[in-house]
Amino acid sequence: MQHIIDRFISYATIDTQSDSSSNTTPSTKKQWSLANKLVDELRAIGLTDVTIDDNAYIMATLPSNVDHQVPTIGFIAHFDTSPDFSGTNVKPQVIENYDGKDIILNKEKDIVLSSSYFDDLLQYIGQTIITTDGTTLLGADDKAGITEIVTAMEYLINNPDIKHGPIRIGFTPDEEIGRGAHKFDVEKFGAEWAYTMDGSQIGELEYENFNAAGAKITVSGKSVHPGYAKGKMVNALLIANYIISEFPKHEIPQETDGRDGFFHIHHINGEIEHATVELIIRDHDLKRFNERKQLVQDIVKRYNNEYDNCIELELKDQYFNMKEKVEPVFHIVETAKKAMEDIGIKPIIKPIRGGTDGSQLSYMGLPCPNIFAGGHNFHGKYEYVPVESMQKAVEVIVRICQLTANQ
Repeated sequence: MQHIIDRFISYATIDTQSDSSSNTTPSTKKQWSLANKLVDELRAIGLTDVTIDDNAYIMATLPSNVDHQVPTIGFIAHFDTSPDFSGTNVKPQVIENYDGKDIILNKEKDIVLSSSYFDDLLQYIGQTIITTDGTTLLGADDKAGITEIVTAMEYLINNPDIKHGPIRIGFTPDEEIGRGAHKFDVEKFGAEWAYTMDGSQIGELEYENFNAAGAKITVSGKSVHPGYAKGKMVNALLIANYIISEFPKHEIPQETDGRDGFFHIHHINGEIEHATVELIIRDHDLKRFNERKQLVQDIVKRYNNEYDNCIELELKDQYFNMKEKVEPVFHIVETAKKAMEDIGIKPIIKPIRGGTDGSQLSYMGLPCPNIFAGGHNFHGKYEYVPVESMQKAVEVIVRICQLTANQ
């Protein structure tokens, strides 16, 4: 157990936040620190063909140890962390034999990880939990996934009696800003299918995700002295507010779950002469997804007609539901499901309310379901990961490799 704790903490304490405002890949220079460390570590444990390209995409190979033809499979994780919350000076705390009570993350600032509010904690009583110190995120998304893949490869290398085919691993930058797969070389990777180790709680197995788009609405107004503004002023802030009020009030993240879609307004900025509204559009069903995008266009068109074409709309697709690409090769989901069952884990098969590198990779020709990495409450100070969940994820990876070799 200590080995996996030490490995995870060595990754988590390196700041790798990505930055959506950057045009480089990786989007931040600090991601190179962990990328280069990983390259050295992969070589040290005995993997072959370890490469890192100019954009920090890492690939490596564990050669087959059987004499019959076996499909090449892959395991993928990302090393950047979310820009939503600080990833600087991460100080993980290790809670042994968790007792089910509230965990004080930071006594000085009165920051508490409450088991009554975050009741998922209660399923880990008696286990070892790694938390934040209340001032940063933890980075289990997805440094837990990286830890599990590296540890599983190390275990297979040290236990050559476990039979497996050729295994490829890949680590990517910038997943948290939606670019993790953009420059991933699927042909170079050379796997028939892969799994992202990027899910949450133990047992998660996902092959459906949102169809996703982003929209930016820009309103141009006219500022005039308010005492003489009648018939002349065009208040961009008010028009932006009118537009926001047109969206369905209950189709928002905090009131939806399962396969429900939503509109999520995440940035508003402006003044009288200029205002912007940024939102994301999500739906698992492609027809409803297209209807949602059309609603945004219709709202903008209507207000443009009323306010003399003062509104611009940028609407861009971001990724699509990988279900369409995974279902024709559904045996890859069944293999992961059986691997979990074989080691005593009850699979939790459900749609992802988000996206992973796997959603884009599936459309690039690499079918790629998502498997749990074990963490909870990603992207914030209440993030935590049970060590036993990471250990089980390692066992799942090893078992998938065995099952693939025996098919």
